[in-house]
Amino acid sequence: MSQTVARAIEILEYVCIEPRTQSDVAQMLGVHRSTALRLLETLAERGLVRRRGDGRYGVGYRLAGMAQQALDQFDLAQVARPCLTELCRATTHTVHLAVLERDQIVYADKLEPPRSVRLYSQIGLPVSLHTAGVSKAILALLPADRVEAMLAHCTFERHTDTTITDRAAFLAELDAVRERGWSVDDGEFEDYVNCIAMPVRDATGEVMAAVSVTSLKARADLTALEPLLPQLRAVTSTISHELGWRP
Repeated sequence: MSQTVARAIEILEYVCIEPRTQSDVAQMLGVHRSTALRLLETLAERGLVRRRGDGRYGVGYRLAGMAQQALDQFDLAQVARPCLTELCRATTHTVHLAVLERDQIVYADKLEPPRSVRLYSQIGLPVSLHTAGVSKAILALLPADRVEAMLAHCTFERHTDTTITDRAAFLAELDAVRERGWSVDDGEFEDYVNCIAMPVRDATGEVMAAVSVTSLKARADLTALEPLLPQLRAVTSTISHELGWRP
C-alpha cells in the first residue's frame, strides 16, 4: 500500500471517531501541517471529508452515502437491521451484531438507544475473543479445531477482576454456553459493562454471527438482563430463519 493511500485511510478512520483539526491530523500522522492540509483538501474535494464551520474536519457526506450503499452488499446486515432496531427499541439497551470472519469476530452493526452512554465497541473492529459475549456465543458452536486455531494468538489478557485469563477455564465456559444456549460478558473487558448474547445460524445450520444486548451495570446488571433472553432468542431465531436456517 502506498504511503499516500495509507495516510488517507488513517485520516478517514481518525475523523470518523470525531471531527479533528488540521493540527490534530498532522500530529496523528507525524507529518507537517502543510502535508496534512494537502491530504485533507484532496479528501474534501472527493467528498470523503468536509470542513466544518469551526474549522475542524469531519466525515464527508459522500463517504456516509457510500457506507450506506455498501451495507446493501452484506445480506446479514440487511436482514438483521429491522430485528436489531426493534430489539434496541423494546429493551432500551445497546444491541450488537458480530460476525465470524475467518480467524476473527467483527462488529457488523451497533444500535444505541437515544441519550445513552456511548460504549467502546465500534462497527468494523474485532471483538476481544476471551471477554465478549458475542465471541463466546459463536466460539461455543464452532468445531474444536477451529476454536483452537482462533485462540492460538489470544493472550487472555486481564482487563478486569472478572476476565477469564486461563485457556482451560475459558474452554469450560464455552461448554457452559453450549449447554444453556446463551453467553454473557460479566464486566470482563470493561468492569461497568455487561451483556447477554446468542448465536445466529446460516442456511446450513452453521453459526455465523451473534447478537448481544449490552448495558451499563449500573443500569441493568446480568440479573436484570436475563429476563430479556426470550426477546433475544426470538430475534436470533428470526434472523437465522431469514438466512435460510431451519431447526
